[in-house]
Amino acid sequence: MFNKILIANRGEIAVRVIKTCRRMGIKTVVVYSDADAGSLACEMADETVHIGPSPAAQSYLIQDKIVDAVKQTGAQAVHPGFGFLSENAGFARRLKAEGIAFIGPNPEAIDAMGDKITSKKFAAEAGVSTVPGHMGLIETPDEAVKIAREIGYPVMIKASAGGGGKGIRVAHSDDDMAEGFAAVKAEALNAFGDDRVFLEKFIVDPRHIEIQVLGDKHGNVIHLFERECSIQRRNQKVIEEAPSPLLDEATRAAMGAQAVALAKAVNYDSAGTVEFVAGQDKSFFFLEMNTRLQVEHPVTELITGVDLVEQMIRSAWGEQLNLKQDDLSINGWAIESRIYAEDPYRGFLPSIGRLVRYEQPEEGDQGDYIVRNDSGVREGDEISMFYDPMIAKLCAWGETREDAVRGMARALEDTHLAGLGHNVPFLAAVMDQERFQSGQLSTSYIKDEFPDGFHGLAPTPEQVKILIASAVAMNEVIAEQDGDPSERTDWTVLIDKAAYEVEVGYDEAEDLIVAIDGEEVSLSEIDWRPGLSLFKAALDEDAFTAEVKRAADGFDIRHRAARARVRVLRPDVAHLYALLPEKQAADTSKLVLSPMPGLVVDIPVVEGQEVKSGETVAIIEAMKMQNILKAERDGKVKAVKAKAGDPVAADDVLVEFE
Repeated sequence: MFNKILIANRGEIAVRVIKTCRRMGIKTVVVYSDADAGSLACEMADETVHIGPSPAAQSYLIQDKIVDAVKQTGAQAVHPGFGFLSENAGFARRLKAEGIAFIGPNPEAIDAMGDKITSKKFAAEAGVSTVPGHMGLIETPDEAVKIAREIGYPVMIKASAGGGGKGIRVAHSDDDMAEGFAAVKAEALNAFGDDRVFLEKFIVDPRHIEIQVLGDKHGNVIHLFERECSIQRRNQKVIEEAPSPLLDEATRAAMGAQAVALAKAVNYDSAGTVEFVAGQDKSFFFLEMNTRLQVEHPVTELITGVDLVEQMIRSAWGEQLNLKQDDLSINGWAIESRIYAEDPYRGFLPSIGRLVRYEQPEEGDQGDYIVRNDSGVREGDEISMFYDPMIAKLCAWGETREDAVRGMARALEDTHLAGLGHNVPFLAAVMDQERFQSGQLSTSYIKDEFPDGFHGLAPTPEQVKILIASAVAMNEVIAEQDGDPSERTDWTVLIDKAAYEVEVGYDEAEDLIVAIDGEEVSLSEIDWRPGLSLFKAALDEDAFTAEVKRAADGFDIRHRAARARVRVLRPDVAHLYALLPEKQAADTSKLVLSPMPGLVVDIPVVEGQEVKSGETVAIIEAMKMQNILKAERDGKVKAVKAKAGDPVAADDVLVEFE
């Protein structure tokens, strides 16, 4: 077995590989860029090698630097993780020529399946059902429009070398196609160094289901069942689960058999994923094959008990698979939520900055569910603009899907981040939705359920009780610590503008009894003191966690997707609050503001220019994605406040209209 492996990656996947290597007794080397100096992966690795500046194109994507680091440290093999060089056949060949093992599939399999255009041709020849489309290279927007008309809108524009949701657009018209084609080519060149693009028919109301396969160098291939990855935003997976609530045993077996047949046809010899687009009627079509470990692999590990990283390492060493298809079965249900540094209240735009606070849920057996949290950052680390904004992959396992959903919701409650925007409230909102709980999923789920963006959810009646009881309890604790406990038992609690009459007391067990408009609830097991960001307790014996922050006149409290300013006031003071005028928001209708921190790619307007509604006025790049900002109405440009190459912060003025 290898005694030293170099990990040509960063963040949580580097940490993930290190954990398996430690268990196997294998030493690890981590390469790092300027931005990742002092990272968690660097701290955990046995050795580290600096490979250059922060941009991936100057560090993680430079093969010479990776090979030099291998030779410098005496590593015998390279694990590429996902992204970067993980699906680069040239890199795999380079390592082979240098006598270094590549912990991934052979270069020929990467060539056959890693390129999205070639893979579709290969799949069609192998008899695998494929989505209608144009697999040849497309050079110009006019050519793309012509082909799209032949296929029939809507059409998906995809980067041939794409992955991770990058380099994908859906076009519904000729105008969409012309603009999207250029954007995808630019993103593809920037993210993958390859601007080739292809088109395929976009299946309406589809589901995204993928089959995990595993092969060795002796011709053995098995599948480890499916993952449902339909909850996506901008073609980037957000929530995944295994198994899929759509499939029955017959469909599962058919998809698995097709995935294994395809893998065997290319002599696949590592972990890989065959992705399908599925209709609600359980019809399915081959989408692509990812010739690497997938981000969402933990849910498969949780329902099968198989360590996929270990299997990749053993296959690369030359061992035969120690598993047969009949050895595998589905045990329980697992859900993964990708926690991103992004602001769901601002259109999910990337949020760059320092993790001032990062409290993670306790991992392991929590009674009715099991928690796993794969993270590559710690409290105090910075989320950089140079890489994907993922903070963690939070997983929950339960015996049933209902148990897993409930466990995920509780694990999200126990996650607290501060210092930047994050999507935890959004993830919690999905867990609480009846549609998600019913398993009625599609790739348009987020657009369907949140057509106007995410603005949080109104508190349910049960959450109203949680908000009120938590605020009253904190009010009592603060008064006691201040040496000024009040004898008052009657209060008015304001949740934003809504008023509730409250009576407060204690029972014989010293549990807090709160009567809300005459209905009593009991608050026990209170775990909070001033300064803590999480308030933990049990409401009528049901445990919960709320995120809390003291404000000048009360508390800011968030429970899952419901957040509010909660004030505990004397009734006469509450009456005066009702008379206060509402603060008017500042008028920014004549300004185009940067929605996120990033770099200005282009400002295609000049002072004095007449601009029509819908016309592009700025392009901002952050975390490898280009964001096109368009005019919301007709107008004349008064001033241009930025230029290409400028770094900008969120809410910086880019263009001002008269």
